Amino acid sequence: MSENDDRIVIAPGELHWDYARSGGPGGQNVNKVNSKVLLRWNPATSQSITEPIRARLLKLVAHRLTNEGDLLITSQATRDQGRNTEDCLTKLQAIVTNAANPPKPRRATRPTLGSKIRRGEEKARRADTKKGRRKPESE
Repeated sequence: MSENDDRIVIAPGELHWDYARSGGPGGQNVNKVNSKVLLRWNPATSQSITEPIRARLLKLVAHRLTNEGDLLITSQATRDQGRNTEDCLTKLQAIVTNAANPPKPRRATRPTLGSKIRRGEEKARRADTKKGRRKPESE
């Protein structure tokens, strides 16, 4: 079970765990221990999250979803399967918490008088620079 943002609890039945042999250093032990953890979770069919959170989550992780719609999270940071499992849950918690916090609405602002003046001066300088590059006009 993963508790996210003290409001969202993902049911353990929704999480599918796979284990594989991890790459990297580890000597002979790396060839016989499945320490890499693969976590699969389908946010589109999950009953644990509300519809607004689901919509933001699917938009945020659209590039990370498999063809079946599963979010695949892996961890092989350590040689210990238990710590890699905790790492996967931490990653999932960060993703769901990020989606649970709605973005702040942007407030429209207007440019200041000073910025308008600076922009006009810069445009005039740029125009003079480009005018200096032209061939002289023949009269």
